Amino acid sequence: MSTTSSEDAIHAMWSRIDARDWVGLTDLLAEDLVVEWPASNELILGRDNFVAVQSEYPEGWAIRVLRVIAGAETVVSEVEVPHEGVGVFRAVSLWTVSDGKVTHGREYWISVGGDERPDWRRPLTVIASD
Repeated sequence: MSTTSSEDAIHAMWSRIDARDWVGLTDLLAEDLVVEWPASNELILGRDNFVAVQSEYPEGWAIRVLRVIAGAETVVSEVEVPHEGVGVFRAVSLWTVSDGKVTHGREYWISVGGDERPDWRRPLTVIASD
């Protein structure tokens, strides 16, 4: 599989999630997909469970792809997910794409500005603005 195909698969995946195109999303995922969420120590086992997690998430969100960096089978994506009334989230995800299907993912989700900077760093840093 070429680098472009892996990159295209991840762009298409995020686009279909944003469009709530659950049938189209299913077509991009391996049946035995495994997605890891280390921050909450969860594993999502199987394509159907991953699609269900996406489709059942409370509404009010959108997805904006910030960047995609692709190798032959490994693709890194960074997305921003503003959620009305909740806040802005970002995720950096490491995806494995094989034969045009997403087979594995590890996602690190954060709430933008959700961690307070420690006092010792205050003289060394400034608050970022978008």
